[in-house]
Amino acid sequence: MEYKTILFEKKDRVGIITINRPQVLNALNSEVLEELDQLLDIIAKDESIAVVILTGAGEKSFVAGADISQMRNFTPQQARYFAKLGQKVLSKLERIPQPVIAAVNGFALGGGCEIAMACDFRIASTKAKFGQPEVGLGVTAGFGGTQRLPRLVGKGMAAELLYTGEMIDAQEALRIGLVNRVVEPEELMPKALEIAQKIAAKAKLAVFYSKAALNEGLNMDLERALAYEAEMFALCFTTSDQKEGMDAFLNKRKPEFKGE
Repeated sequence: MEYKTILFEKKDRVGIITINRPQVLNALNSEVLEELDQLLDIIAKDESIAVVILTGAGEKSFVAGADISQMRNFTPQQARYFAKLGQKVLSKLERIPQPVIAAVNGFALGGGCEIAMACDFRIASTKAKFGQPEVGLGVTAGFGGTQRLPRLVGKGMAAELLYTGEMIDAQEALRIGLVNRVVEPEELMPKALEIAQKIAAKAKLAVFYSKAALNEGLNMDLERALAYEAEMFALCFTTSDQKEGMDAFLNKRKPEFKGE
């Protein structure tokens, strides 16, 4: 499919999504969200894609937030619909079977920070900036920021960022655990692809089940989460990759996984 606001390409077993509205710093509007929603459905069913990278077009911005020009005259009903749409798409991003790496190349503010947090982990350029500045616009975060941020950085740090609306740089984001690593701008996509290829080289279903266990288990008490993990572990023994991986280990050779 062709899209107006996003780009999509495959490199080997890696799918690369680029939010492509650089003229407005890749701001999220309804069209972006609807196109991303459609694309995620396609990616989730594509057995040739093992890992996804999400980034923004241009050098300045990952996603600078939701599109204020669209939001400014919302009625409460329209605002609720927009928030629910954003939450639906970001939850889908979080739940597709493939791991998703956010390659944060610039501003990740408001909805941009929220979409980055819905990815499995984040790599940031030294030029990246993060924040939830919504209170300065007279609103709250609406795409999951009040919920995902404390789960990543703790309640106190999340409260400070949400209540002050302050922006932090990549090193501070690294310090508080919002991102996994920080690299120079020219190294961002090569590093994201390097990590994606490391993941893609492993047993695909084992990675998918690991993601399911991680995400679902966080919403359970420990006893139920451990039971869910045991089920994912058992499912691996229905796959040919489990047989291949263990046989390769015992015979001291490199495994040849088939993703099945």
